[in-house]
Amino acid sequence: MAQPTTALAAPGDTVTVPVREALQALPVADESRAGYECSKFRHRVDADRDGCNTRPEVLKAEAVDAPVQGANCVLSGGLWYSAYDDTYFDSARQLDVDHLVPLAEAWDSGASGWTAKEREAYANDLDDPRALIAVSAASNRSKADHDPATWLPPLAAYRCQYVSDWVADKTRYQLAVDPTEEAALAESLSRCPNEPITVPFAR
Repeated sequence: MAQPTTALAAPGDTVTVPVREALQALPVADESRAGYECSKFRHRVDADRDGCNTRPEVLKAEAVDAPVQGANCVLSGGLWYSAYDDTYFDSARQLDVDHLVPLAEAWDSGASGWTAKEREAYANDLDDPRALIAVSAASNRSKADHDPATWLPPLAAYRCQYVSDWVADKTRYQLAVDPTEEAALAESLSRCPNEPITVPFAR
């Protein structure tokens, strides 16, 4: 049976496609932030009810050296690598858990039309490791809600991975790119190998 294309994929389908082709398949549309509030994306939920919300779940999954989990899922010890700026951290408090495609950017790109449950699923996506990433607080706050047209990771060697993951995340959720964002992604990817990305569709 033929694999579905990105244009025809349905929730639950998994598609593997060269990253530049995936970018070309994304819808292009102007963005609107009208009506956006962070509270419209319920995040840091404890989906599996194990006492740990999304933030410590990501920190545990991405630790280079595993932390000790205490009462109320407080993490101590451990070691983490922030790929944005090539830095190691030995305290969870020094890290932010970044939405690769920020909540505001997702809203601008199509999530404004989603249900509250769909936005909650996006904000707490533990099923695709590209969606949420533990990085230094400084790099995350520098990024804020910028897209790749106005912000790329300080570590130049990580930028191909970053823009490929950005395209994968937008593909996973069928989010649009605006013309400036599309041009910036295409320019960045022109300097990167046209590697295939495997995307499990969420919606």
